Amino acid sequence: MKLDAKIPSGPLASKWVRHRSEVKLVNPANKRKLSVIVVGTGLAGASAAASLAELGFAVKAFCFQDSPRRAHSIAAQGGINAAKNYQNDGDSVHRLFYDTIKGGDFRSREANVHRLAEVSGAIIDQCVAQGVPFARDYGGFLANRSFGGAQVSRTFYARGQTGQQLLLGAYQALERMIAAGSVQMFSRHEMLELVVVNGHCKGIIARDLVTGALERHAADAVVLGTGGYANVFFLSTNAKASNVTAIWRAHKKGAAFANPCYTQIHPTCIPVAGEHQSKLTLMSESLRNDGRVWVPKNAEDRTKAPRQIAESDRDYYLERKYPSYGNLAPRDIASRGAKQVCDEGRGVGPGGLGVYLDFANAISRLGEATIKERYGNLFEMYERITGEDAYKVPMRIFPAVHYTMGGLWVDYNLMSSIEGLHVIGEANFSDHGANRLGASALMQGLADGYFVLPYTIGAYLAGSKAPRPDVTHPAFAEAEAAARAQLDRLLAIRGKRTVLSYHRELGKILWNECGMARNKAGLEKALRAIPPLRAEFWENLNVLGSGAELNQSLEYAGRVADFMEFAELLCQDALHREESCGGHFREEHQTEDGEATRDDERFAYVAAWEYGGPGKSTLHKEPLVYEEVKMATRSYK
Repeated sequence: MKLDAKIPSGPLASKWVRHRSEVKLVNPANKRKLSVIVVGTGLAGASAAASLAELGFAVKAFCFQDSPRRAHSIAAQGGINAAKNYQNDGDSVHRLFYDTIKGGDFRSREANVHRLAEVSGAIIDQCVAQGVPFARDYGGFLANRSFGGAQVSRTFYARGQTGQQLLLGAYQALERMIAAGSVQMFSRHEMLELVVVNGHCKGIIARDLVTGALERHAADAVVLGTGGYANVFFLSTNAKASNVTAIWRAHKKGAAFANPCYTQIHPTCIPVAGEHQSKLTLMSESLRNDGRVWVPKNAEDRTKAPRQIAESDRDYYLERKYPSYGNLAPRDIASRGAKQVCDEGRGVGPGGLGVYLDFANAISRLGEATIKERYGNLFEMYERITGEDAYKVPMRIFPAVHYTMGGLWVDYNLMSSIEGLHVIGEANFSDHGANRLGASALMQGLADGYFVLPYTIGAYLAGSKAPRPDVTHPAFAEAEAAARAQLDRLLAIRGKRTVLSYHRELGKILWNECGMARNKAGLEKALRAIPPLRAEFWENLNVLGSGAELNQSLEYAGRVADFMEFAELLCQDALHREESCGGHFREEHQTEDGEATRDDERFAYVAAWEYGGPGKSTLHKEPLVYEEVKMATRSYK
């Protein structure tokens, strides 16, 4: 496997403008003859499908929900970054670029990140034109708030439902193209296999989740916008249906998987309530603008009611340790800070696994009405789940698995190592390095879909000599047979354990050994535990029903089967990376005061894995070369 990032030459600030001016084009008459499949219709997928259809391509869009409006993008509550400098506080494209590189602990591709910062402003203009109801200040201008890892206010927001409002904007653009006949929409369909013909991705095998029928779909190119793999941990902030299947099946067909160990732990989540839980609920990072994070200074005070603990007996540990950023320290640092104080026995709530997020000071300073206006829906959600009124008592929060920075390897044109297979949004690895700054997920998804892929996919289509095959091609029959064999195998086991029980057990292994902190012994323990669990899964799983009907147990089983394989690669990647960086914190590599220690001499590269069977992947390296920034030890103090 040869990794060619295809990064354009020339000064960093002009790479993208020059590249998009020089890529090969497809003339409008020929676009109508070309077909593109888009799998996933969240922010990245919906914006890409709408934009490609607007350009004239014939688009087929697939989602496993009943509507694109149910995509997990709606859960990104806090906001979207853009270098508009509306606050006149010193923001710029360069500052957003540098904050993103630094936030990712100097483990992201420089050229991709700069492009992301460049197009960020255009995203806001696009969304305003679509009618997204961003918050506005008294004078009518778009309002901004701060997010972790930045000292400027660059985050645009719509109360605590920004992702939902942005998705509705992309959805209406998509629906417009569906109505025009330019997009053919396949809801309640799941991609099970890629079809690769002579090294080029030329279609997919999808399952109609209502009837159970397998379908063949051919195209000139395929786009995956299927999100991240955080649900491999079982408990995460992701929607329960979020999975790794699309990108894992692509990986098994030859697409390199990059940096799978880069998983993000979000510091602002409602703590686990018990074994009955199947997912966790995120409290937006935006709350850290006005909420102060603290725990008791003394362990014996942790069972007291928070208002009974005197101010002098409280440890505002983020403000103490990181005075320049305080409560808006980046997510990986804030998460490890919470883990540390809980490990010291100062955590609050059941089991001592929680810290306080307190709004008393902000309510006193601004008034309850202002806090309600900014975060009302989040406070309401918190009260519904916990039964506590956060206007009167502090919220209790604890870190949880949230976002995945790893994903399929892509070049500068967002094409994977399989010709014709493009990957966008959280499904690729390209923009966030070892840690994503808050409010950058929405930015990347829309940047890829609206402003990058529409240029770069044309370069492939204009230069490719590989024709679109008919669905009768043997490659389609082979892929369909593989998908059917997997379904039949899952249904034939008829064992005694549920899919849920296996998923929960796998998640516990990963959380305990490959979660917020990792070490060699724990990772080796996980790598010993996963193969026998996977073997038992294939011997003792019980999936009821048949494949010729709506069968959500069967859907779930297929996704967990992929998690069982992927989990081993995740731990293998974490074990090989003998350094701490961003969300990948190896306990063997830290400073005396618990900060991450990178090893730039040995690990300044993208780890791209080639599939060779479970536990037998081959590592390929893409060196990270920085032209504009200098690698430095991250400091938020």
